[in-house]
Amino acid sequence: MSDYTELDKKQDMNILHSMGYAQELERRMSSFSNFAVSFSIICILSGGINSLAQATAGAGGAAIGIGWPLGCFISLVFAVAMAQISSAYPTAGGLYHWGSILGNRFTGWLTAWFNLLGLVTVLGAINVGTYYFFMGSFGTSYLGLVDTTFVRIVFLIIITGAQALVNHMGIGLTAKLTDFSGYLIFATAIALAAVCLIAAPSYEFGRLFTFSNYSGETGGNVWPATSATWVFLLGLLLPIYTITGYDASAHTSEETVKAAHSVPRGMISSVLWSALFGYIMLCSFVLMLPSMDEAAKQGWNVFFWAMDSQVNPIVKDLLYLAIFISQWLCGLATVTSVSRMIFAFSRDGGLPASKALSKVSPKHRTPVAAIWTGSILAVLFVWGSSLVSIGETPVYTIVVSCTVIFLFFSFAIPITLGLFAWGTSKWDKMGPWNLGEAMFKLFAVLSIIAMVLIFVLGIQPPNDWALYITVGFLVVTGVVWYGFEKRRFKGPPIGEEVAKRQAEIAAAEKAVGEA
Repeated sequence: MSDYTELDKKQDMNILHSMGYAQELERRMSSFSNFAVSFSIICILSGGINSLAQATAGAGGAAIGIGWPLGCFISLVFAVAMAQISSAYPTAGGLYHWGSILGNRFTGWLTAWFNLLGLVTVLGAINVGTYYFFMGSFGTSYLGLVDTTFVRIVFLIIITGAQALVNHMGIGLTAKLTDFSGYLIFATAIALAAVCLIAAPSYEFGRLFTFSNYSGETGGNVWPATSATWVFLLGLLLPIYTITGYDASAHTSEETVKAAHSVPRGMISSVLWSALFGYIMLCSFVLMLPSMDEAAKQGWNVFFWAMDSQVNPIVKDLLYLAIFISQWLCGLATVTSVSRMIFAFSRDGGLPASKALSKVSPKHRTPVAAIWTGSILAVLFVWGSSLVSIGETPVYTIVVSCTVIFLFFSFAIPITLGLFAWGTSKWDKMGPWNLGEAMFKLFAVLSIIAMVLIFVLGIQPPNDWALYITVGFLVVTGVVWYGFEKRRFKGPPIGEEVAKRQAEIAAAEKAVGEA
């Protein structure tokens, strides 16, 4: 980062000071690193593979050929709208601040809770996906492991603990690994696509645009029997579930050089590159399938079934190893994201034990308590929810279906507030990355429409209990806010409060050796 001058550093710090915060975290992330942390969380080799059956056991080839780009566009509209706001307010835990500054204390607090809940549960879900990929690729066949709750939790403790330890050691090491992850995902996706095309029995490109209805038993009961239109729409959850987590670019704003420029670019480019390489990889996979009907019957096992039947064992295992490493790095980047959200919310007193959670290690310049707390909560979530079922469905499966609803809702709140705050005293100064009023408002409206679609799709069977959990969480949130937080929580410093914190800012920066 030889092009990062003292003037650039001063400008980054001045922007942070203007919002009432000290430069406690260390700016070690380049523009590429900011892109890579979001690209690593999106990780087309994680969601794109582990959730593949939502497409192949739904509308078939068209769910990839047509559904993937459509679902990616839905994610893109959120990323574009968020990019506009992130350029104006480049802080850690960005969404929480946007919700507060563009709205009020309550909207900021609500945004933070939805985003935090989504991040903790998605960290658990990502590492559970890594566990099942490991079991399907190496664990059962090579190590003789049997899937039990005990094995699953021990595996999660080991990999999540390793991810937390790397984050603990500093953003420099984390950034190096997520940079590597970015290159690894690119290379592995292309390698997997090439292997699939070489192994393909023929190139039936028409199957990518052929609509089928594999709902019910013909698709391994991934989706209950429903209409062809609905099963195609439900298949959009594959790209929507996969292309998320790009808010990590905003969460690491205070560790990114030239953040007002780098963060919005990081968010948008991570979505675009994931969409493109994911499309190439998944279309190649569909072309490799010997039969769409047989593939649909495999249900959730479709990826391993196809690889076992079509790909050379040595080549297959090498690809599996690269995919497994990529999935672990995906979890590593997610720990970074969730810890920065906990840190940012805590420094304004938004969580229990906020004083400890907002503390930054002078040695490593990382929010150590926030890192380990987020990681432990993710493991506890998986463990606790795996032990309880509603009917025949584990609570874990139901809550994970709520995760994307919570995350996108946390995206939609500040975007909606920005739609009405543009040009007012709440938002009268734009950042250097500026779409212009008309374009931003267009993407804001599209985001609201997309949020409605995501919510409707997210509560369909077999995830219909997600509706009750979401409503229940809203009720609990209302009780907590009006019963406790409304009188206590002050929110981020705004207006005169910023000037009052100048002494605290100087003390905090001195404590970590920044000033």
